[in-house]
Amino acid sequence: MAKFAWEARSKGGSAQKGVMEAPSAAIVEAQLKRYGFSGINVKEEGKGLSMELKLPSFGGGKIDTKDLVVFTRQFATMIDSGLPLVQCLDILSSQQENKTFKDILVKVKESVESGSTFADALAKHPKAFDALYVNLVAAGEVGGILDTILNRLAAYIEKSMKLKKQIKGAMVYPATIMSIAVIVVGVILVFVIPTFAKMFADFGGELPAPTKFVIVLSNFITRYIILIIALIVGIQVGLKKYYGTPKGRKVMDQLFLKAPVAGPLIRKVSVAKFTRTLGTMISSGVPIMDGLDIVAKTAGNKIVEEAIYGVRQAISEGKTMAEPLESCGIFPPMVVQMISVGEATGAMDAMLTKIADFYDDEVDDAVSAMTAMMEPLLMVFLGTTVGGLVIAMYLPIFKLAGTVGG
Repeated sequence: MAKFAWEARSKGGSAQKGVMEAPSAAIVEAQLKRYGFSGINVKEEGKGLSMELKLPSFGGGKIDTKDLVVFTRQFATMIDSGLPLVQCLDILSSQQENKTFKDILVKVKESVESGSTFADALAKHPKAFDALYVNLVAAGEVGGILDTILNRLAAYIEKSMKLKKQIKGAMVYPATIMSIAVIVVGVILVFVIPTFAKMFADFGGELPAPTKFVIVLSNFITRYIILIIALIVGIQVGLKKYYGTPKGRKVMDQLFLKAPVAGPLIRKVSVAKFTRTLGTMISSGVPIMDGLDIVAKTAGNKIVEEAIYGVRQAISEGKTMAEPLESCGIFPPMVVQMISVGEATGAMDAMLTKIADFYDDEVDDAVSAMTAMMEPLLMVFLGTTVGGLVIAMYLPIFKLAGTVGG
């Protein structure tokens, strides 16, 4: 058996680490959870710590989210029809077109045939089936409602994918406009302005101040273009490395939450993700402490993650969920009050789902408003930048024409 180094938080919240022998990292994690640990990271000795468990990679990994959704829905239908688990896996793996996903399903089937539970078999393939998926399947197996759980999972993944697409869609337009602006301005400054500068030098005479500024800027960029590109790349690499550190991620995530336009949107996305994920897990029978642990890992923002772990710690001390949610300052008062009502009435899962639906609509409206606001601003920026360069270079020509005409 391989040796795995692990890091985790104890029930008291203190950081712990150690080494354990086991067949796989998933088994080490499961064992630590039984001991009451949370925030678990496991690595095989000699390798780097594994990344935090995340939602399936929406469109960006080898396992396409659509493939996962289709598999989950078809599996639910087959289980509901009374087909044996192994036969379902055999049918679905044989018709799977994605080779990577097909190989994973074959291995899952072999594990189940060897005596593993379905959830344990899925846990061996975290790139395809994350902690949320595995825990919900485990709850479905124990409760005998695997088909219902799988349908909930498919609906959850679809909604999460839609939410992520909304955010990406909002970023495409401004990124495209800014890229075009940088390319156009760069071409003008590097290739067009030097031609005008040479022509003006042949004419002689005093140039207008805007024209002088543009020529000086063009000369600077042309002379130091390699250094400028290297500096930009260096800043990007530096920021990425800084964000990879615990302190850097916390600082930058805090800045993201406080950003003038993006901050409120990020906060709404965090609320929608938190309530949707936790609501799905509670309604499926997953214990709230396990649910909060997984929700924290998939938060995507260090500040939100720490707030959720704070909520988890407070609940373990006998407090309600609403109290620490209110004190962390991230969740709006309406959300806190609705969760408090859900706790009092015993309908927490239904209340969380209602909040998630509401904030899904809020995110949709926020994205539309942000896009509508940025469109004219970006067009004004592009027009002013390019137009300003053109006017600055034509001012001497207008001045010369006026002199000749006079």
